Amino acid sequence: MSSLVDTKRAEGRRPSVFRRFTRKRSGVIGLIMLAVPLVAGLCAPLLTALEGQDPYTFHTELLDPNGGRPLGPLGGVSAEHWLGVVPVTGVDLFAQIVFGIRSSLFIAFGASIIAIVFAAILGTAMGYFGGFLNAAAGRVIDFMFGFPGLMFVIAIMVIVPPEFPRELLLVLVLAFFGWIVPARIIGAQAGAINARAFVEAARATGAPPWQIIRREMLPHLFSLVVVLFAMALPANVSTVAGLSFLGVGLRGDVPDLGKLLADSLPWIYSGADVWYMFFPGAVVFCIVFGATLAGDALRDVLDVRTEDAA
Repeated sequence: MSSLVDTKRAEGRRPSVFRRFTRKRSGVIGLIMLAVPLVAGLCAPLLTALEGQDPYTFHTELLDPNGGRPLGPLGGVSAEHWLGVVPVTGVDLFAQIVFGIRSSLFIAFGASIIAIVFAAILGTAMGYFGGFLNAAAGRVIDFMFGFPGLMFVIAIMVIVPPEFPRELLLVLVLAFFGWIVPARIIGAQAGAINARAFVEAARATGAPPWQIIRREMLPHLFSLVVVLFAMALPANVSTVAGLSFLGVGLRGDVPDLGKLLADSLPWIYSGADVWYMFFPGAVVFCIVFGATLAGDALRDVLDVRTEDAA
C-alpha cells in the first residue's frame, strides 16, 4: 500500500500542463498577443469612454467632401480618434474595433463553454470506461473530422431565416463543431491517467466510478481543460470575423471585425485609405498568430516525447 501511495505522490509531483506551458517562450508570447486584444474587447465601454467616442456617431466633418476619405494622416488618427475614422461615415475606428472584438468575444465565449464542457464530459468518459464507448465515440469523432465543417457552417448561416437571432445561431453552430478536437485530446489524456497507479489503487478500494473520476482524474484534467478553452476562445473569435467577412455572419449595424475588413477592400484597391484595413487586420493577425503560437506550445506540452526531449 505504501508503494502505491509513493507512486501517487510521484505522479502528483509532475508539473501541471499549465506550468509546463508557461515554460514555452513562444506559447507565452502567443498568449500575450491573444490577451491584449481580448482584454481590449472586454473593456470596450471603458476604453471608448476614455477616448470620448462611441461606435455609432458619424463625424462627416472629418472626411474629404470629394469621395469621403478621412482627412489627416494615417486615416485621420488624432488625439480624439486614436485609430482614425471610417471612410464615408466618419465613425470612430477604434470604437468599432474594440466593440467588434467584444461582440465576437461574447459569441466565442458561449460557443467555447458549450463545446469544452461537452468535450470534457465525453473525453473523460472515453478515457475512464474505454471499451465500446471509446470505440463508438472515436468513430463519431473520426466522422466529424472528415465533415466539411466550414461549408456546413456557411450553408446554415445562409438558409436560416433572418428572424432567428444571429448571435445565438453562431453560438450553436460553432459549439457543434468545436468539441471534436478537445474531446480527442481530453480522451487521450484521460486514458493515460486512468492507467496510472493511483487510479488503480482507488479502483482496488472499491470506490465507485464517479468518485474516482471526481477525486482522481478531474484534478489532473482541469489545467488541460482550461488551456483548451483558452485556445478555443480566440479561434472562435477569428471564425466569427471570417464569417462576417464572407457576408454570412453578424448583420445590421453591430460592430464586427469581419465587416470592417470586407468594407475596407475597395479603399485598399484604390489606395485611397490603406489604414482602414491595417488596424482591424492587425488585430485579427494578433489573434490568429497568437493562437497559432500558443497552440504549437500546447501541442509540445501534451506530447510526452517532445516534452521529454526538451
